[in-house]
Amino acid sequence: MHRDDGMEESNASYILPKGGWSVHRQRRLLALLLRQSLGRKRADEASHALMARFGSLPAVVAAPTLRLQEVPGVGPSTAILLATVHLSSMGIARERIAPNRPILSSWSQLLDYCHAAMAYETKEQFRILFLDKKLRLIGDEVQQVGTVDHTPVYPREVIRRTLELSATGLILVHNHPSGDPAPSAADVRMTREIAEIAKPLGILLHDHIVIGAWGHSSLRSLHLL
Repeated sequence: MHRDDGMEESNASYILPKGGWSVHRQRRLLALLLRQSLGRKRADEASHALMARFGSLPAVVAAPTLRLQEVPGVGPSTAILLATVHLSSMGIARERIAPNRPILSSWSQLLDYCHAAMAYETKEQFRILFLDKKLRLIGDEVQQVGTVDHTPVYPREVIRRTLELSATGLILVHNHPSGDPAPSAADVRMTREIAEIAKPLGILLHDHIVIGAWGHSSLRSLHLL
């Protein structure tokens, strides 16, 4: 039986390595995926180039398809394959959020979903999760996409959309492409402004979560909300 770096191609131990999540292991897993469309030699070359460009497997699959095609050996079909992996991981994470139950009962799953959806985006995104009076998720929308370090947020537009959906609760989520999930002073000011506008209307801002490749932060847990 063929063995490659302690991982067997013939069973799941190759696909799901037990030796940790090192860059080398991520590259080997990426190469295995790419072999389905490129063959062994070209897949190995492309996996080296992709990891050198983007740094990690999650960052590779989350990269825009046009940026992926800038890497030698990566054509449109390979870029679409990688994008499909990313969309699938987001969908799986989203499905783990328990339907028809308070969102707090699926908090860790919610964080997993937000991380899968946003942690490796190269531009800031501002996402709103809309809740009903029983704290069930009734809407999930990306309201704004900005630059690498700024997203314009318009508090009154946030409230307007909340009223349109008849939501009574909000969770704000945005990402930091730098990887550092620490909230900025501007993040705190914007959050408090939205909370102040929402409160007289019977809308509760439950939290503002900042997502980064290094983890996440919760403004409520940090006593900033």
